[in-house]
Order: sequence, then C-alpha cells, then structure tokens
Amino acid sequence: MSWVSKTLKSTLGKKLLMALTGLFLILFLVVHLAGNLQLLISDKGESFNIYAHSMANNPLIKVVSYGNFAFILLHVIYSIILTRQNKKSRPIGYSMSRPERNSSWSSRNMGILGTILLIFILVHLRGFWYEFKFGELPTAVYEGITYKNVFVIVSEAYSNIFYVAFYVISMGFLGFHLSHGFASAFQTLGLSHTKYSPLIQKVGFGFSIIVPALFALIPLVMYIKTL
Repeated sequence: MSWVSKTLKSTLGKKLLMALTGLFLILFLVVHLAGNLQLLISDKGESFNIYAHSMANNPLIKVVSYGNFAFILLHVIYSIILTRQNKKSRPIGYSMSRPERNSSWSSRNMGILGTILLIFILVHLRGFWYEFKFGELPTAVYEGITYKNVFVIVSEAYSNIFYVAFYVISMGFLGFHLSHGFASAFQTLGLSHTKYSPLIQKVGFGFSIIVPALFALIPLVMYIKTL
C-alpha cells in the first residue's frame, strides 16, 4: 500500500482532503459570484450571456468545471465519512457536556448544513446548468455572433418568489457553513498561528457574510424588477 493511499485512508488524510476541496470550492464561489453579478447590469442580459458563452466554450474552464463537480462529490463523501467516524468514536454522549459553550452552532451542525447545501446545488444544477447544456434555449445576437440566451431562464426562475426564497434561505445556510469551514480549512492544513489565526478568522467571518449576501442580492433585485 502506497503512502498516498495510506494517507487518504487515515483520519488526518480525510481532513486534509476536506480542507483542500473546501478551499477550492471557496475560490470557485468568488469566480462564480463575479460572473453572476453581471446579471445586475442593465443591458438585457448581454453581459451575462457573453460571459456564460465564454465559460462554456473555454477548454480550461471546462476542465475546471469538471474538477469542481469532482471536488464537490469528494467534499460530500469525506464529510459523511468523517461525521460517521466522529459519532462512532463517541457513541455515548457525556451527560454533563455543554457543547454550545465550547463550539459554535455552525461547527456542530456542519453535516446538516452540508446536506441542505447539497440539495440546493442539485436543484440549482437542474434548473440552470442542465437547461443550458441540454435545454432548448432562445438565442440572442450581439455584434453578429449568436449566443444562447441564458438570461431568459435565469430571469424566469428569479421571477418566482418561492424559488427566490429558497435561494436566499440557502445562501443563509451557506453563510453558516462558511463561517466555520473557512478558518477550519486553514487550521487543518497547519496554517494556524497565534499571529495570523485571528486575521484568518476575521477574513473568514467577513467572507461568510459578504459572499452569500451578494449571491442572495441577485435574485432579490431581479425579482423586485418584475414587480
């Protein structure tokens, strides 16, 4: 058995993989947000459609997107494995334990938060990615070039108050998930230091508020425009 397989099968190895995939997904959120914010430009979807077209036809982006799907899957699988291992290692809870005094609510419920976010991702992929890849979309022409009009399906989805509410609530859960996961990933990778850890925690806290809030802002603004 090689040292790689030994490491991946160990608890430490699983945590390291969780941290690395988590940091990659955090980076993906930033890139995805930058693209989605173009939905708020008042140009009838031109900027967003061009962005979506460039993402779909760039070979490097295609490889990254497939890697992203793989990392999401790995992140979910190893989170389930680690959660089960933690429960098995403590089959009987301490009668006098007070976990709320020693840990945050998000850190104690990462499994639940991750499950909710997985459901959101599946719904989100079915509603947008699947339609973009396999659906019959209208087209738009900009400077003589024909693009899939992805803006149409996004606008339609965000005109539905129930989907908007589902999206905004999911971003709230994402915020809780990130509030623990951001700093935890750096700690797992050994990047914990008395001098820098407080800064990482502050950056992580800010990230967990700003990024989900901006994601939630997009469907809210687009829905308000339909009123």
